[in-house]
Amino acid sequence: MTVVPPRLRSVVISTACWAFGAPVATHTDGLPVVQANDNRVPAGRMDGDTLRLSLVVEMADWFPGDAAGPSVAVAALAEEGKAPQIPGPLIRVAEGTVLDVSLRNGLSDSSIRIAGLVTRPADADSGLRLAPGATTRLRYVAGAAGTYLYGAIPGVRDWDRERETSFGAVIVDPRAGAPPDRVFVINIWSDPVDSIVWREALAINGRSFPFTERLTETLGDSIRWRWINASIRNHPMHLHGFYFRVDGKGDGRTDTAYAGDVRRLVVTEDMAPFSTMQVVWQPDRIGNWLFHCHIGFHVSPDAQLDPPPEHAHAHLSGKFEEHMAGLVLGMTVARPAGWTEPDDGPPRRLHLYAQEGRPHGRAPRALGYVLSEDGTAPAPDSVDIPGRLLVLTRGQPTDVTIVSRLSEPTAVHWHGLELESYSDGMAGWSGMGPRVAPPVMPGDSFTAHLTLPRAGTFMYHTHINDYEQLSSGLYGAIVVLEPGERFDPTTDHVYVAGWDGPDDPPHIVLNGDSLPPPAELRAGVAHRFRFINIGMALRIRFSIMQDTTVLSWRPLAWDGADLPPPQATLRPATTVLAVGQTADFLWRPPRRGAYRLTLMSPRGAPLVEQQLMVR
Repeated sequence: MTVVPPRLRSVVISTACWAFGAPVATHTDGLPVVQANDNRVPAGRMDGDTLRLSLVVEMADWFPGDAAGPSVAVAALAEEGKAPQIPGPLIRVAEGTVLDVSLRNGLSDSSIRIAGLVTRPADADSGLRLAPGATTRLRYVAGAAGTYLYGAIPGVRDWDRERETSFGAVIVDPRAGAPPDRVFVINIWSDPVDSIVWREALAINGRSFPFTERLTETLGDSIRWRWINASIRNHPMHLHGFYFRVDGKGDGRTDTAYAGDVRRLVVTEDMAPFSTMQVVWQPDRIGNWLFHCHIGFHVSPDAQLDPPPEHAHAHLSGKFEEHMAGLVLGMTVARPAGWTEPDDGPPRRLHLYAQEGRPHGRAPRALGYVLSEDGTAPAPDSVDIPGRLLVLTRGQPTDVTIVSRLSEPTAVHWHGLELESYSDGMAGWSGMGPRVAPPVMPGDSFTAHLTLPRAGTFMYHTHINDYEQLSSGLYGAIVVLEPGERFDPTTDHVYVAGWDGPDDPPHIVLNGDSLPPPAELRAGVAHRFRFINIGMALRIRFSIMQDTTVLSWRPLAWDGADLPPPQATLRPATTVLAVGQTADFLWRPPRRGAYRLTLMSPRGAPLVEQQLMVR
């Protein structure tokens, strides 16, 4: 069971979806057993230009992990006469298709509200409710091409027992057809055991890691994914080692396809509740990689129905399948015959010491990375929080040797960098075949080979025992410059937002300080602000203000990728970053005076503030 600080439930816990699909098996309690739906086979049958589909909502037994493991009884969708599935049966049709759908409420004690079975785009939903045992029939035209979702929501929403079950994907393809893709639905269920302990299940296509599907991709292919967030929580979805292009976003009722300069390259894309996205990426390096939610609570060992105790071995395990769980998708880019790693030439060499010092601030421990550029070991108890800024150069190979002086295993993930798999920092997974990266054990070291094909703003952070190590300070910023450029801290300002301990609510620090000292800026020049959000959870709004007025700035880059000109125009100096995102802005102070850099929650609660004195 997961121990979750009460006020963090709004950040940590998401909801659930359910579905179905084959011969109906039953559990010992008589409930049918849920089958995981990989969204490869559309439901129903075509009759000319009409899809005929019969659905039922019923209670079922869901095993989000091992079939012999723990289960939970949930309300689930199924095609009549078939097994219930999570997520719900895939509805996939072409534009112009007529849908003839019957839906029966098989729940004995709860009405349901029907959502998403409407023509798209939709200004409003059907608003239909169905009493226990009742059946309704809907007939409508699919509408515009895009990625959508549908569901049958049981009863009245109870925020202490989240039950957004019975959701599935709706894909409307263009009449001319669409290139091959995969559809993934995020499903979450949660239930409080007491005031601080929750039982929860977090799944992708009905399975929780390490039981999620393992994908095998081909070098150079264009990988097309459709993602659906069928929960009431945001999920910042992060891809290791590569950028992906966002080709479309939707809110469940409408879907907007992007083209040309409207598209963005990202390594982390935040998905709002009940939203969708279409993405494309191209693997150009072999090895094992990850795609996962960057909210730490959604990928830790606690993200399972029966998690290990708080200080169990799993949190520090070098086995990939033990120190991660929940919303994680693993994939392997296979090695073609004759393929070899490119030779990047002689590297620059750095040493990064993972150390523990005397506690300060609110965190019970003070962990940090200390940089040594000449290999000289720092004082054993010295700690930098955040870790020292790594200023690197595009195109210059760089070897960073991580030396652990900690009393526990650790690992370093080079977030946003396009590098070899073995150096990516996921202990027990990064690499390929029998050669996978180990954790960095106490007194040991590991050398990461960084290739730097792009200038921008990135980060590095621990990827073991995240909740404790990350909230204790094991993170830092990376700035990659163009060849010949020099980093000027008087005009180039790096801000890293992190957590200071596991308190409830979380205490946010900016560059390691909850009360950062005033910064002095030169008037009459442009200043680059590089923002990084790296905590366990929480979206943060960064703004530059004078008194109560939000000023203006020009966006430069997102997740380290330069923005195309149409997206780099002057706009209000405020932006929201999800966990795992970075953003760069150019701000030219309009005049001398006092300004404020503010960090707030998206709803406006103040977190941290720094005075900007322009002289």
